[in-house]
Amino acid sequence: MSDRERIKIHDADGPVFGAGIWHFATYVDRYATDGYGEPRTVLDAIELAGQVEDLSVVDLNWPFPPGGIATAEVKDALAARNLRAIAVTPEFYTGRFAKGGFTNPDPGVRRAAIDLVAASAEVGRELGVDYVKLWPGQDGYDYPFQADYADLWDKSVGAVRELALAFPDLRFAIEYKPREPRNRMVFSSVARTLLAIEDMAVDNVGVLLDFGHSLYGGETPAEAARMAIARDRLFAIDVNDNFRGWDDDMVVGSVHLLETFEFFFALHDAGWDGVWQLDQFPFREDPVEAARTGIRTMKAFHRALGYLDRKELADAQAAQDALGAQRIAKRALFRALAESEAE
Repeated sequence: MSDRERIKIHDADGPVFGAGIWHFATYVDRYATDGYGEPRTVLDAIELAGQVEDLSVVDLNWPFPPGGIATAEVKDALAARNLRAIAVTPEFYTGRFAKGGFTNPDPGVRRAAIDLVAASAEVGRELGVDYVKLWPGQDGYDYPFQADYADLWDKSVGAVRELALAFPDLRFAIEYKPREPRNRMVFSSVARTLLAIEDMAVDNVGVLLDFGHSLYGGETPAEAARMAIARDRLFAIDVNDNFRGWDDDMVVGSVHLLETFEFFFALHDAGWDGVWQLDQFPFREDPVEAARTGIRTMKAFHRALGYLDRKELADAQAAQDALGAQRIAKRALFRALAESEAE
């Protein structure tokens, strides 16, 4: 059975929808250290994810929170909810790796980070995932003169290359971000990440483009997607929204509605057919309803793509007619949103 056949598809002509399992977790911050909501294990989160009717796949943190949960238990929970694991995200960005995972100055800690990712890849094989997601949040620096930038680059490139060569049957997707928790991260933009992948000289490493990270980093997400697709390196996407000043992980389309539509237009226009995946953090909202809302909006985007007059838009873009192009896009988008809300 192929991956596509294993996925629960509700609209044979539409995209597959997914979510990071942390969407259904309990959140903490430096003000509410006791958390927003009751504590949940990964099994609790899978139970909630299964209540979202159009959700087909999930990205799983590893080790499975809060720890001590076997892969077999997770597989059974996913099967019971007709879900599939699309990815595993190894947690090599916790306090243990405060001075870096792949770039840690301590060779022992650096090796522990690589070994942890390797162990997650073995779990990913058992779950049949599409890729291992790498988010090296602690890899970077905080102050001028703190580090040798070439050394940080070489350590990052070398670690990912080592993992890619050790697991040639798996794909690794690097999720870049400009900052947080480090003030400056090594994989901070689509351009730097693509350049690093070029230096790795392997075929099974690509980009996971987080829409919110791209906004936060001052990019135009549609343009960033095109750059990655042109090099056949866009392995996955995460979708959310923010106010551009921080990685807020808000519900899809809640702030940058037109830019989000442009992002999906860029994916569709380039023939990219991957999963449309949520990376939302509903701190104070009901997680099931937040996921339903995000997916409902994405379904409206997909419908709007069918209403978009491509010839008219191409003519407007050829003339760089900003107002005309926006009028064409808004006409399709607002029609689809109105129909979606009426259903």
